[in-house]
Amino acid sequence: MNIAILGTGAYGIALALMFHKNNNKIKMWTKFEEEKDRILKENENKVVLPGVKIPKDIEISTDIEETIKEASLVVIAVPAGFVDDVSFELGKYYNEEQYFLLASKGIERNSCLFVTDIFRKHVLTRKYGVISGPSFAVDMVTNCPIGLTLASCNKKFRELVRSALESDSIKIRETRDVIGVEVCGSIKNVIAIAAGMLDGMGYPESTQAMFIVESLLDMKELISKLGGDRRTILTYAGFGDLLLTATSKKSRNFTYGCMLGKQLSKEEIDEYVNKTTIEGLYTIQSIYKLLKNKRVRIPIINLIYDIIEDKKNVQDLPQFLINKK
Repeated sequence: MNIAILGTGAYGIALALMFHKNNNKIKMWTKFEEEKDRILKENENKVVLPGVKIPKDIEISTDIEETIKEASLVVIAVPAGFVDDVSFELGKYYNEEQYFLLASKGIERNSCLFVTDIFRKHVLTRKYGVISGPSFAVDMVTNCPIGLTLASCNKKFRELVRSALESDSIKIRETRDVIGVEVCGSIKNVIAIAAGMLDGMGYPESTQAMFIVESLLDMKELISKLGGDRRTILTYAGFGDLLLTATSKKSRNFTYGCMLGKQLSKEEIDEYVNKTTIEGLYTIQSIYKLLKNKRVRIPIINLIYDIIEDKKNVQDLPQFLINKK
């Protein structure tokens, strides 16, 4: 199968290698000519996945039209803040026979739209779905066993993606609950920041476990209030992804929270933020605004927002957990 992957970041490359492993023909797109030239020269993206070689038969381009022209499946794997621009470009060139897999996670800051809503503004199709789950790119490319949740209302789409991606190291479980999977994929990054705060303050695993359970209860409530299925919390996209990102120092969101918990200097934290894509930092602004607009009350989100905005102290988090209803 011909597959186009839009985005040459860590996760885009990891997915490309997994699709390539199943003998699919891969083309990748990046917006940046310099990045394309560097990847072609070095056969890797040293900035995001140093040491991970990209097979030479995977084509790299800066031309979206050329990249997707022959693709049966188009994968969007760019940060949430770029999904609108990429989808707008896609809207000019896609055809009705193509399927679209969204691996991007998050909520747009100004509109408070989820990734699929942004995509559907520009690409008028029902042949789409989202994929999410506990899967650091660095683990995926070393062929560790990975579980992913694939969400779509289109059965043929789910069958197509499974046949192209599932392997001896990738397991996929299906659901029709696109909303629930998107909520989980977005919010877990925000929750991971708070988990990092607790770690940075020196709290043990017992406190972290308490925090994760309380967060799961809030996430389940949020899924329901936004129109999803509460049961999605017990999928790879729900509990699985939260457990991974809220406990691992490989998580950029967790690492950022840890810096806040240790109360490092503003200069140190800003330097990390400027060099790193922290999706939870982008998403907290969006989800806070979304919940306010819909008059939905999720106290843990409000507290994380207030800590990041310097309206409350990070030391308020442990006591919050005790007092939380």
